[in-house]
Amino acid sequence: MDLINDFRDKDLIFAISKLIKQKSNKPLNIMEICGGHTHSIMKFGLNELVGEHINFIHGPGCPVCVMPKNRIDEACKLASMPDVIFCTLADMLRVPGSYDSLLKLRSKGHDIRALYSPLDSIKIATQNPDKKVIFFAIGFETTTPMTANVIKKCIELDLKNLFFHINHVRVPEPVMAIMNDKDVKIDGFLGPSHVSVIMGTKIYEKIANDYKKPIAVSGFEPLDILTGVLNLVQQQNNSTYEVFNEYSRIVTREGNIKAQNLIDEYFEICDFNWRGLGTIQNSGYKLRDKFKRLDARINFDCSVVSKPESKACICGEILRAKAKPYDCKVFAKACTPQTPIGSCMVSGEGACAAYYKYTKR
Repeated sequence: MDLINDFRDKDLIFAISKLIKQKSNKPLNIMEICGGHTHSIMKFGLNELVGEHINFIHGPGCPVCVMPKNRIDEACKLASMPDVIFCTLADMLRVPGSYDSLLKLRSKGHDIRALYSPLDSIKIATQNPDKKVIFFAIGFETTTPMTANVIKKCIELDLKNLFFHINHVRVPEPVMAIMNDKDVKIDGFLGPSHVSVIMGTKIYEKIANDYKKPIAVSGFEPLDILTGVLNLVQQQNNSTYEVFNEYSRIVTREGNIKAQNLIDEYFEICDFNWRGLGTIQNSGYKLRDKFKRLDARINFDCSVVSKPESKACICGEILRAKAKPYDCKVFAKACTPQTPIGSCMVSGEGACAAYYKYTKR
């Protein structure tokens, strides 16, 4: 099996598209939780292949997009300190804070580095013993085990100059927060792929049962997504609300137990303030107290005064499933990937970036 070409087979794509159109006979609002799904849908024009009844809604599945402004401001404050090497993943550098972005600070001479792998922070700290190295960790449960592994190696090497600003978040809680909003109409979900590899499909069962909404965990290729959509259509017709695992070639119900144990060893669940969603209980991770000597938020002054979000930007509405990028007055005008106003235009997984790249209308 060719895991790319076989899942982009034109004849199969049109065959499933035809089935979806035949079986879909009433409106079906589908939220794709993961930003990777959003980009695949727009890139391959899948929104045009599912018929008039299917409406894709974009969820809070982009870790860069959901990062609140105060956390960006904390990052900028830490990166501005003397004798600091500040490290994070590349997309974070361009997200606007209240006063600066990390990219602008780097242009002013601050040592801010975009890492390909979180493990690079170990190498940087080892090579620069006279510097304070701060790793700004982001991501859903997909990347949380990687950060935990870096912390483990940091402790094993007894590195005294490496610190962690933890911004890892969890999938189920923001989805439930959105579902609790009576103004949001969602009939089914495309479950995220990479998170499901780590956490398994079991984490969606409560959502399906409590809200009586079907969930199809799907891969990123066109056939993956369309197969997931077809299942959601069938479940709507049958009045069922099960968790369907289309991505069974990689995802299991239980997930990666070793990775889950690694998360539990170094992190505890905490409340987290989401961009556009506010503070959601039990939706984030923080370092356990026994590792507080590594916690940048404890060891350095992270107090900031953040400005409100730009009134021109509707990223919050997009992340709450209440708007689409086209609804924003500055989309593709003042707000572009080169001059982003909001986080949804910055990230490679952001909904605005996907619409801009593949449609721009």
